[in-house]
Amino acid sequence: MDCLFCKIIDGQIPSKKVYEDDEVLAFHDISPAAPVHILVIPKKHIASMKDASGEDWALIGSIHKAAQHIAREQGIEESGYRLINNCGPDSGQLVYHIHYHLLGGKNLGPLVALH
Repeated sequence: MDCLFCKIIDGQIPSKKVYEDDEVLAFHDISPAAPVHILVIPKKHIASMKDASGEDWALIGSIHKAAQHIAREQGIEESGYRLINNCGPDSGQLVYHIHYHLLGGKNLGPLVALH
């Protein structure tokens, strides 16, 4: 498998980790879009949200729980943060290993509007 995030999980590619447990890994994005920009990923390879199956829903919950913990640790829990999952090419998903962008540390403005 030639998955960038699987290589990060395996330690083949270095990352600046902020959180890790048995199921989830989180690390700083190398091209941050906000003062706090952390990627939160499952250690299990799931290509995208459309590929998640019944057995993965507890893992998705663990990702959200980790994101909540990270937001608190990063000092953005009270001011607010955005948790984004891109699914598929039209969303802008670039790495096909399910991941969430945890963004905060400044006013992120309004939500993306649909046209």
